[in-house]
Amino acid sequence: MRKTIYETNYDRLIKLGVIAKDGAMPKPYSKSHTNGFMDLVLERVEHMDDVSGNSGIAFSMAHYFRQNGDLCKDPEMVVIVYPALQMVEALTFEQSLPPIYQVVFPEPGKFYPQFRKELNGFLRLWLNNLIDQGHGNNWVENNP
Repeated sequence: MRKTIYETNYDRLIKLGVIAKDGAMPKPYSKSHTNGFMDLVLERVEHMDDVSGNSGIAFSMAHYFRQNGDLCKDPEMVVIVYPALQMVEALTFEQSLPPIYQVVFPEPGKFYPQFRKELNGFLRLWLNNLIDQGHGNNWVENNP
């Protein structure tokens, strides 16, 4: 049986070392470094754990660059992992230049189907790129 995009993205997060096979985050505040590419920064986002209506583990994944002394997101996504289902789902997408912010679940009981489809498709592409760039091999833990 063919896996859904949510299950495939879950497998890719395991491959990157972002989550363990059981869905736990071994490195809730950390950074993956690979030569020639922007670092991948992870940060737990506990207040979004149940924003989709289902309990999960939410965290931010981001690349940052500096412009005029400010850190700019290029991009940042908040995703939620559902360990019991072995699935992950995109919640938000944000980039600084040009400014874009998209949210799948704007309020309890409401969601945007088009953003859900687009953001999970982008997440699949981004996770593939991160794997191809060598992310996940060199993690540095950052404690907040």
